[in-house]
Amino acid sequence: MSTKDFVEKDYYKVLGVPKDATEAEIKKAYRKLAREFHPDANKGDAKAEERFKEISEANDVLGDPKRRKEYDEARALFGNGGFRAGPGAAGGSFNFDLGDLFGGAQGGPQSGGAGGFGGGLGDVFGGLFNRGAGTGAGTRTQPRRGQDIESEVTLSFTEAVDGATVPLRMSSSAACKACAGTGDKNGTPRVCPTCVGTGQVSRGGSGSFSLTDPCVDCKGRGLIAQDPCEVCKGSGRARSSRTMQVRIPAGVSDSQRIRLRGKGAPGERGGPAGDLYVVVHVDAHPVFGRKGDNLTVTVPVTYTEAALGGEVKVPTLGGPPVTLKLPAGTPNGRTMRARGKGAVRKDGTRGDLLVTVEVAVPTELSDKAKEALEAYREATAEEDPRAELFQAAKGA
Repeated sequence: MSTKDFVEKDYYKVLGVPKDATEAEIKKAYRKLAREFHPDANKGDAKAEERFKEISEANDVLGDPKRRKEYDEARALFGNGGFRAGPGAAGGSFNFDLGDLFGGAQGGPQSGGAGGFGGGLGDVFGGLFNRGAGTGAGTRTQPRRGQDIESEVTLSFTEAVDGATVPLRMSSSAACKACAGTGDKNGTPRVCPTCVGTGQVSRGGSGSFSLTDPCVDCKGRGLIAQDPCEVCKGSGRARSSRTMQVRIPAGVSDSQRIRLRGKGAPGERGGPAGDLYVVVHVDAHPVFGRKGDNLTVTVPVTYTEAALGGEVKVPTLGGPPVTLKLPAGTPNGRTMRARGKGAVRKDGTRGDLLVTVEVAVPTELSDKAKEALEAYREATAEEDPRAELFQAAKGA
């Protein structure tokens, strides 16, 4: 419906109420007419259906106090299609085609007229009354975005670090193949009379704005099946399964949620597809751990390696081992860093491998080893590693 039609239509006459009718009188008149001309009570009657649309449209405006006020002000300004002139005009008023104002540029000398409003006052009043200029004289349903889908995938530790392409089998809502997404067995659904095909209904807002909700009668589709499809029960949507190859980026962590735009359920009537959200689970590794972009590993060393120092080979994930120089007197639990041997970062670089030293205490000793340790104990008998501990305890 164009803005010109909006201003010219007499909604009070449509509902059969006076201009000073109360809200209760408007509601009562609407309910009476809606029951009389409802499509369900007049199956196959095109005139009754058109009348029901007019009644619903009138109630949508007059039933909302703010929109009713705006409608009355617009009607007072433009009258019944005639522009009211000022007091100095001869005859008090003069008429001209509202298409000059609301129809926009149509060629000829009138293009760009109406006081320099360019596209015409339709742009102004189209926003004021929530009637976009693009709706045209007819009714058209709106495109709908597809639903978002969430899935889960389990990766090995190595796949999470290096990235992987995995197959995902997903079940989502898609256009019903039996009725081509119309919801009607014969492919001929009718426009929803409640929302007039928009899929939305307005409710009271503030100022010149109104809030919209999905239409409950057509569930936001804008269409109602006359003969519902047996497969989708008139919804136009059916469950559909598909397998998709999904690339999981390198460096993903456990429980991370990845968003893949446009990979969700397909939209309706040309609407965009929804998004796919993939929750990643990562299996533990028997050797390596993870701390952000860094990998961790615990390497056992002998007492002599820790005490005297030396070179220690350390495994890496998926690559050759690296050799770390162990300083003499390295304590148990010390962590060293092998740079660039960790997980892949978002910028393509790698984190580090954090190597923690663990001094291995032998559970069994040969006679020769026992003799050596006994000799060492005698050589260090005067050293007490716990002396400072007791001294600190006394001073505390």
